[in-house]
Amino acid sequence: MRLRWQVFAGELGAALGSPAGVDRDVFDPYCEHLVVIDRNGGDVIGTYRLLMPGAARRIGCLYSDGEFWLTRLDALRPKMVELGRSCVRADHRSGGVMMLLWSGLGALLARSEIRYLIGCVSVPMADGGGFAANLYRELAASHLADDTLRVWPRERLEVERHPHVAGAVAPPLVKGYLRAGACLLGEPHVDAQFNCADFPMMLDLTGLKARYQRRFVGQARKAATVGKAPRESPGRGLPQIVW
Repeated sequence: MRLRWQVFAGELGAALGSPAGVDRDVFDPYCEHLVVIDRNGGDVIGTYRLLMPGAARRIGCLYSDGEFWLTRLDALRPKMVELGRSCVRADHRSGGVMMLLWSGLGALLARSEIRYLIGCVSVPMADGGGFAANLYRELAASHLADDTLRVWPRERLEVERHPHVAGAVAPPLVKGYLRAGACLLGEPHVDAQFNCADFPMMLDLTGLKARYQRRFVGQARKAATVGKAPRESPGRGLPQIVW
């Protein structure tokens, strides 16, 4: 939670409602928290949180329910996990920590009957939303889900107000989801607290593309054994993944 504060409030300027120094909300006690720890200093250098179906039933909703109308996904909820609050410490953003997080996620989900991963990818709106609007146009042209899975933002980004400029390059996390076979569920929601546009995405694990399935499952097996995770970078020691 301190790492989340450093990234979201310290770097991105989010107006968090929790006490200074930690990012905490009502969903945290219900979530599984996946973390990567630097063994050299014991610091948390990466984190993800997961709201499993049973926990979502106990709290009564998903975090995404506060940003989108998810009515058409109701039938999927018993086998759907929500991912969120993903972040990596600035000095470890070479890609290795994110791979460890996804590997740990794979190891955890391998022990469950989860089929769907749902979550929002946040795109900064420092430019007023122009980039996010053009990114939505680019993604919707090729990766928009069909009507049966469509969701609607509670505070929509008014895409039509921004000039159409082709060639918006998707952020790495969006690219990773799409390459794995994820789809975009609808228009982005404007999150004023974080000053970003949240893109709703879903990945059906039965359709996980073969190349990513090999990496996802293979790395998960390695990361599930403490001490056998791949090195983050020379001289940093072996990061440890914990949930």
